[in-house]
Amino acid sequence: MKARLFTIPASHPGWTVRLMLERKGIPYTRIDLVKIVSMPVVRALGFPGSTVPALILDGKRIQGSRAIAHELDALVPEPPLFPADPAERKRVEKAETWGDEVLQGVARRLAWNLLAKDSGSVRSYLEGSRLGVPHAVAARTAPPIAKLAARFDRADDAHAIADLAALPELIDRVDGYIADGVIGGDEPNAADFQIAPSVALLMTLDDLRPHISERPAGALATRLVPDFPGRTPPAFPSHWLAPLGGVT
Repeated sequence: MKARLFTIPASHPGWTVRLMLERKGIPYTRIDLVKIVSMPVVRALGFPGSTVPALILDGKRIQGSRAIAHELDALVPEPPLFPADPAERKRVEKAETWGDEVLQGVARRLAWNLLAKDSGSVRSYLEGSRLGVPHAVAARTAPPIAKLAARFDRADDAHAIADLAALPELIDRVDGYIADGVIGGDEPNAADFQIAPSVALLMTLDDLRPHISERPAGALATRLVPDFPGRTPPAFPSHWLAPLGGVT
Protein backbone atom coordinates (compact mmCIF):
# COMPACT_ATOMS: atom_id res chain seq x y z
CA MET A 1 0.00 0.00 0.00
CA LYS A 2 1.43 3.36 -1.07
CA ALA A 3 0.37 6.60 0.60
CA ARG A 4 1.32 10.23 -0.08
CA LEU A 5 0.04 12.87 2.33
CA PHE A 6 -0.11 16.52 1.31
CA THR A 7 -0.44 18.93 4.21
CA ILE A 8 0.99 22.19 5.55
CA PRO A 9 3.38 22.67 8.49
CA ALA A 10 1.70 22.44 11.91
CA SER A 11 -1.66 21.65 10.31
CA HIS A 12 -3.77 20.11 13.06
CA PRO A 13 -5.97 18.09 10.64
CA GLY A 14 -2.74 17.11 8.91
CA TRP A 15 -1.55 15.71 12.22
CA THR A 16 -4.88 13.90 12.55
CA VAL A 17 -4.17 11.99 9.35
CA ARG A 18 -0.55 11.37 10.28
CA LEU A 19 -1.62 9.82 13.57
CA MET A 20 -4.20 7.62 11.86
CA LEU A 21 -1.77 6.40 9.22
CA GLU A 22 0.74 5.54 11.93
CA ARG A 23 -1.98 3.83 13.97
CA LYS A 24 -2.81 1.67 10.96
CA GLY A 25 0.84 0.93 10.30
CA ILE A 26 0.63 2.39 6.78
CA PRO A 27 3.95 3.83 5.59
CA TYR A 28 3.57 7.17 3.87
CA THR A 29 5.44 10.01 2.27
CA ARG A 30 4.61 13.46 3.60
CA ILE A 31 4.81 16.54 1.40
CA ASP A 32 4.46 19.87 3.19
CA LEU A 33 3.10 22.78 1.21
CA VAL A 34 2.91 26.49 1.95
CA LYS A 35 -0.45 27.76 3.19
CA ILE A 36 -2.50 29.50 0.45
CA VAL A 37 0.04 28.44 -2.18
CA SER A 38 -1.08 24.89 -1.42
CA MET A 39 -4.53 25.46 -2.94
CA PRO A 40 -3.65 25.51 -6.66
CA VAL A 41 -1.04 22.82 -6.06
CA VAL A 42 -3.60 20.43 -4.59
CA ARG A 43 -5.96 21.13 -7.49
CA ALA A 44 -3.16 20.47 -9.96
CA LEU A 45 -2.56 17.11 -8.32
CA GLY A 46 -6.04 16.03 -9.35
CA PHE A 47 -7.97 16.46 -6.12
CA PRO A 48 -11.54 17.75 -6.46
CA GLY A 49 -11.06 20.44 -3.80
CA SER A 50 -8.21 22.75 -2.83
CA THR A 51 -7.84 21.91 0.86
CA VAL A 52 -5.46 19.77 2.86
CA PRO A 53 -4.99 17.21 4.25
CA ALA A 54 -5.11 15.45 0.92
CA LEU A 55 -4.10 11.81 0.61
CA ILE A 56 -3.25 9.65 -2.37
CA LEU A 57 -3.71 6.08 -1.22
CA ASP A 58 -2.92 3.41 -3.80
CA GLY A 59 -3.82 5.90 -6.49
CA LYS A 60 -7.12 6.98 -4.89
CA ARG A 61 -7.45 10.66 -3.93
CA ILE A 62 -9.13 11.44 -0.61
CA GLN A 63 -9.50 14.85 1.03
CA GLY A 64 -10.40 15.83 4.56
CA SER A 65 -9.49 14.08 7.80
CA ARG A 66 -12.94 12.56 8.36
CA ALA A 67 -13.20 11.12 4.87
CA ILE A 68 -9.67 9.76 5.20
CA ALA A 69 -10.52 8.15 8.56
CA HIS A 70 -13.44 6.23 7.08
CA GLU A 71 -11.44 5.17 4.04
CA LEU A 72 -8.55 3.94 6.18
CA ASP A 73 -10.89 1.89 8.35
CA ALA A 74 -12.48 0.31 5.28
CA LEU A 75 -9.13 -0.61 3.74
CA VAL A 76 -7.27 -1.62 6.91
CA PRO A 77 -9.83 -2.75 9.53
CA GLU A 78 -7.30 -3.41 12.29
CA PRO A 79 -6.70 -1.65 14.54
CA PRO A 80 -10.09 0.05 14.17
CA LEU A 81 -10.65 3.79 14.26
CA PHE A 82 -14.35 3.33 15.05
CA PRO A 83 -16.04 1.01 17.58
CA ALA A 84 -17.90 -2.03 16.29
CA ASP A 85 -20.90 -1.38 18.55
CA PRO A 86 -23.35 0.88 16.63
CA ALA A 87 -24.25 3.06 19.63
CA GLU A 88 -20.61 3.59 20.58
CA ARG A 89 -19.70 4.28 16.96
CA LYS A 90 -22.40 6.94 16.79
CA ARG A 91 -20.95 8.69 19.85
CA VAL A 92 -17.44 8.61 18.39
CA GLU A 93 -18.64 9.92 15.03
CA LYS A 94 -20.54 12.74 16.74
CA ALA A 95 -17.42 13.78 18.66
CA GLU A 96 -15.29 13.46 15.52
CA THR A 97 -17.68 15.69 13.57
CA TRP A 98 -17.70 18.31 16.32
CA GLY A 99 -13.92 18.25 16.48
CA ASP A 100 -13.73 18.78 12.74
CA GLU A 101 -16.49 21.34 12.28
CA VAL A 102 -16.17 23.38 15.49
CA LEU A 103 -12.97 22.93 17.50
CA GLN A 104 -10.66 22.77 14.50
CA GLY A 105 -11.76 26.16 13.20
CA VAL A 106 -11.39 27.86 16.58
CA ALA A 107 -7.80 26.64 16.97
CA ARG A 108 -6.94 27.68 13.42
CA ARG A 109 -8.43 31.17 13.72
CA LEU A 110 -6.80 31.96 17.05
CA ALA A 111 -3.37 30.88 15.82
CA TRP A 112 -3.60 32.83 12.55
CA ASN A 113 -4.97 35.90 14.31
CA LEU A 114 -1.73 36.20 16.24
CA LEU A 115 0.64 35.10 13.48
CA ALA A 116 -0.85 37.62 11.06
CA LYS A 117 0.04 40.43 13.46
CA ASP A 118 3.50 39.16 14.35
CA SER A 119 4.93 36.38 12.21
CA GLY A 120 8.06 36.11 14.32
CA SER A 121 6.83 32.82 15.78
CA VAL A 122 6.23 31.18 12.41
CA ARG A 123 9.63 29.52 12.32
CA SER A 124 8.78 27.51 15.46
CA TYR A 125 5.78 26.02 13.63
CA LEU A 126 8.05 24.89 10.79
CA GLU A 127 9.99 22.53 13.05
CA GLY A 128 10.09 19.10 11.43
CA SER A 129 8.43 20.32 8.23
CA ARG A 130 9.42 19.20 4.76
CA LEU A 131 9.00 22.25 2.58
CA GLY A 132 12.00 21.70 0.35
CA VAL A 133 13.53 25.05 1.36
CA PRO A 134 15.45 26.07 4.50
CA HIS A 135 13.20 27.05 7.36
CA ALA A 136 14.91 30.43 7.61
CA VAL A 137 13.96 31.18 4.01
CA ALA A 138 10.37 30.03 4.55
CA ALA A 139 10.11 32.16 7.69
CA ARG A 140 11.25 35.29 5.83
CA THR A 141 8.34 34.90 3.40
CA ALA A 142 5.86 34.35 6.25
CA PRO A 143 4.36 37.85 6.81
CA PRO A 144 2.30 38.10 3.60
CA ILE A 145 1.35 34.42 3.78
CA ALA A 146 0.17 34.80 7.39
CA LYS A 147 -1.94 37.83 6.52
CA LEU A 148 -3.52 36.06 3.56
CA ALA A 149 -4.15 32.95 5.64
CA ALA A 150 -5.82 34.98 8.37
CA ARG A 151 -8.04 36.65 5.82
CA PHE A 152 -8.93 33.35 4.14
CA ASP A 153 -9.71 31.64 7.47
CA ARG A 154 -11.63 34.65 8.85
CA ALA A 155 -9.15 35.01 11.70
CA ASP A 156 -10.04 38.64 12.35
CA ASP A 157 -10.32 40.24 15.77
CA ALA A 158 -14.09 39.82 15.98
CA HIS A 159 -13.80 36.08 15.45
CA ALA A 160 -10.87 35.84 17.87
CA ILE A 161 -12.85 37.57 20.62
CA ALA A 162 -15.81 35.26 20.03
CA ASP A 163 -13.58 32.17 19.92
CA LEU A 164 -11.88 33.08 23.19
CA ALA A 165 -15.26 33.62 24.81
CA ALA A 166 -16.36 30.18 23.62
CA LEU A 167 -13.16 28.39 24.62
CA PRO A 168 -14.13 27.46 28.22
CA GLU A 169 -17.20 25.63 26.94
CA LEU A 170 -15.18 23.91 24.21
CA ILE A 171 -12.57 22.61 26.63
CA ASP A 172 -15.35 21.51 28.97
CA ARG A 173 -16.83 19.53 26.10
CA VAL A 174 -13.53 17.79 25.38
CA ASP A 175 -13.21 16.95 29.08
CA GLY A 176 -16.78 15.66 29.00
CA TYR A 177 -16.02 13.33 26.09
CA ILE A 178 -13.09 12.00 28.09
CA ALA A 179 -15.17 11.54 31.26
CA ASP A 180 -17.84 9.70 29.26
CA GLY A 181 -15.29 7.36 27.70
CA VAL A 182 -15.90 8.58 24.15
CA ILE A 183 -12.24 9.55 23.82
CA GLY A 184 -9.18 9.20 26.01
CA GLY A 185 -9.18 5.40 26.29
CA ASP A 186 -6.19 3.10 25.98
CA GLU A 187 -7.02 2.50 22.31
CA PRO A 188 -7.42 5.87 20.54
CA ASN A 189 -10.19 6.23 18.00
CA ALA A 190 -10.98 8.63 15.15
CA ALA A 191 -12.41 11.24 17.54
CA ASP A 192 -9.25 11.14 19.67
CA PHE A 193 -7.15 11.79 16.60
CA GLN A 194 -9.51 14.51 15.40
CA ILE A 195 -9.66 16.43 18.67
CA ALA A 196 -6.20 16.06 20.23
CA PRO A 197 -4.24 17.95 17.52
CA SER A 198 -6.61 20.94 17.78
CA VAL A 199 -6.06 21.06 21.53
CA ALA A 200 -2.32 20.73 20.92
CA LEU A 201 -2.40 23.71 18.54
CA LEU A 202 -4.30 25.78 21.11
CA MET A 203 -1.62 24.95 23.68
CA THR A 204 1.11 26.38 21.45
CA LEU A 205 -0.36 29.80 22.29
CA ASP A 206 1.17 30.88 25.59
CA ASP A 207 -1.95 32.89 26.43
CA LEU A 208 -4.02 29.71 26.37
CA ARG A 209 -1.71 26.92 27.48
CA PRO A 210 -2.06 27.53 31.27
CA HIS A 211 -5.83 27.26 30.93
CA ILE A 212 -5.70 23.91 29.13
CA SER A 213 -2.55 21.96 29.94
CA GLU A 214 -3.64 20.70 33.36
CA ARG A 215 -7.08 19.70 32.15
CA PRO A 216 -7.92 16.20 30.87
CA ALA A 217 -8.08 17.75 27.38
CA GLY A 218 -4.51 18.96 27.75
CA ALA A 219 -3.33 15.60 29.02
CA LEU A 220 -4.91 13.88 26.02
CA ALA A 221 -3.19 16.23 23.57
CA THR A 222 0.14 15.82 25.32
CA ARG A 223 -0.17 12.03 25.20
CA LEU A 224 -1.25 11.71 21.58
CA VAL A 225 0.63 14.65 20.02
CA PRO A 226 3.69 15.25 22.22
CA ASP A 227 5.75 16.64 19.35
CA PHE A 228 3.29 19.21 17.98
CA PRO A 229 5.47 22.15 16.90
CA GLY A 230 5.19 25.86 17.53
CA ARG A 231 5.02 28.43 20.27
CA THR A 232 3.55 31.91 20.25
CA PRO A 233 4.24 34.25 23.20
CA PRO A 234 1.43 36.08 25.03
CA ALA A 235 -0.18 38.63 22.74
CA PHE A 236 -3.95 38.69 23.13
CA PRO A 237 -5.28 41.80 24.93
CA SER A 238 -6.03 41.01 28.57
CA HIS A 239 -9.70 41.87 28.27
CA TRP A 240 -10.07 39.36 25.43
CA LEU A 241 -8.80 36.69 27.81
CA ALA A 242 -11.18 37.53 30.65
CA PRO A 243 -13.62 34.69 29.79
CA LEU A 244 -10.84 32.16 30.27
CA GLY A 245 -11.06 32.61 33.99
CA GLY A 246 -13.69 29.92 33.81
CA VAL A 247 -11.40 27.41 32.14
CA THR A 248 -9.04 26.74 35.02
